[in-house]
Amino acid sequence: MSARRHVRSLASLLRESFRTRDDAFLLLALLVGLLAGALSLLQGALAHALQAWWYGLPGDGDRLSALTHLNAWKLLALPLFGIPIGLISLFARARKRQLVDAVEANALHGGRMSMRDNLIVATQTILSNGCGASVGLEAAYAQMGAGVGSQLGRVLRLRRADIRTLVGTGAAAAIAAAFDAPLAGAFYGFEVVIGAYTPAALAPVAVAVLGAVAVRAAAGVQLPMLPAPADIGLEFRDYALYILLGVASALVGIAIMRLVTLIEQGVERTRLPRWLRPMMGGFLLIPLAMWTPQVLSSGHGAQHVDLTVQQPLQWLALLLALKCLASAISLGFGFRGGLFFASLFTGTLLGAVFAKLLALAFGHPPLDETGAALIGMAALSAAIVGAPMTMAMLVLESTHDFALTSGAIAAVLVSSSMTRRIFGFSFSTWRFHLRGAEIRSARDVGWVSALTAGKMMRRGPETMLASMTVAQARQKLPLGATTRIVLVDAQAHYVGIVVLADLYADGVKLQAPVQDYAQSRANALAADADALAVMRQFDSSQSDELAVLDEQRHVLGVLSERFVRKRYAEELERQQRELLGERVDDPT
Repeated sequence: MSARRHVRSLASLLRESFRTRDDAFLLLALLVGLLAGALSLLQGALAHALQAWWYGLPGDGDRLSALTHLNAWKLLALPLFGIPIGLISLFARARKRQLVDAVEANALHGGRMSMRDNLIVATQTILSNGCGASVGLEAAYAQMGAGVGSQLGRVLRLRRADIRTLVGTGAAAAIAAAFDAPLAGAFYGFEVVIGAYTPAALAPVAVAVLGAVAVRAAAGVQLPMLPAPADIGLEFRDYALYILLGVASALVGIAIMRLVTLIEQGVERTRLPRWLRPMMGGFLLIPLAMWTPQVLSSGHGAQHVDLTVQQPLQWLALLLALKCLASAISLGFGFRGGLFFASLFTGTLLGAVFAKLLALAFGHPPLDETGAALIGMAALSAAIVGAPMTMAMLVLESTHDFALTSGAIAAVLVSSSMTRRIFGFSFSTWRFHLRGAEIRSARDVGWVSALTAGKMMRRGPETMLASMTVAQARQKLPLGATTRIVLVDAQAHYVGIVVLADLYADGVKLQAPVQDYAQSRANALAADADALAVMRQFDSSQSDELAVLDEQRHVLGVLSERFVRKRYAEELERQQRELLGERVDDPT
């Protein structure tokens, strides 16, 4: 008992330190970064080991998509591995709730993630990438990195805002370790997972990404630098052309996201059993992979090949179409993964095709093809991921070329703005939209859902039978005894609300039932209606108070418009203070 008491005292001391001291919280963020970095390396190694074992990759550094040819029978890995992936999906669906990723967790659930969900996503992603499906590993990296932050925050019972920050730091650290790019990882955390550049999260994210990159350096895993054009000097014309490339990237990105959805909906209409869908998708990928192995996996190996070897326009255009189709088939048929890593290679192809088309139009190459390929990589990924500065920093850290990065910034800003204007979603938020969840970013909107009519209402309101006469009501309640009365019928079902002063007005018929003077008969609030829905209903009904009902229309309480707007304003202020870095206790 004494040892248990000491453990509890230590846990309580640590919890208090992390909640009140910024330096202690930074140490916790560093721990999250170290763990996230290690998990990213482990998952990448597992996926590569699967590919090396099945496809017989010649060396440790060789990539599946860099191979020039494959034995056709080895491509049976695509449908064979699809079977366990489908069975895992069937198990996850049997739990009757959607798997929650880092973006949804931070937007709706205060950063709370299930470790079981994380392991399901990671396992499916590793199997999908390991068999060669055209998906990236970023889903597993970000899920496990964010999950570590969420789990530590929940164990230590930290504030909602602190848990959300740890989720963002974990995802940022995972991406930083994957690319050996701390700046890109940090911006990924802010733009995609946290949803805003907040002073409170700046130091924790910075510490976490540096810790993750240190883990990669300690493991001795090096990524080859992307080739950058030599002595590139950008003029005004170059920026104009790169902006045009940004527009093209936005349109291609939207087309890819739409294509994934069309295939997914088409598969749904076939009523094919869910567990068989990845296997059927694997069969469809085989002819594409027989044409060229470059469509397999995320395409990092093929990207290095195509950046260093000048390819003809027809081949690049065909490969661009095949890669887009392979990624859409993979995701549409149920392979798990993301479009982030795959879009890097696709964007490289788009940029190279764009440069070659300009050379045909102008009669000479107005843009360096390698530079256009790298900027196309950033612009297309920005359209799909919704993280423009992440992609610009990835170009900088992958090439160390500041001039090229300035062109990338112009292209990614245009691409991201065009996508947001025309389409309105990134790939992750688009999939939430298809499920019915209106999430445009990872900005915390979960507090609005938690601020429900049932939590804000005043319980035990004054009630009266609607069949009671005005005379009886006057006898029971003298003028001034209360303001409003909730009317119910003999079965205690809601009928309306009557203002007591109306029963004492001139011309009132004493023998008339009080329900004749009732207001808001058709207007009432559900107990689970959030603050925004409640305020919209007050605006439409033009009532000062509304009753809160259960599913059987029994009265639970009443809620005033004034109180709802007061609570909403208080929560907005609290959110603003958290964004500015103040430590604010969660409301009880």
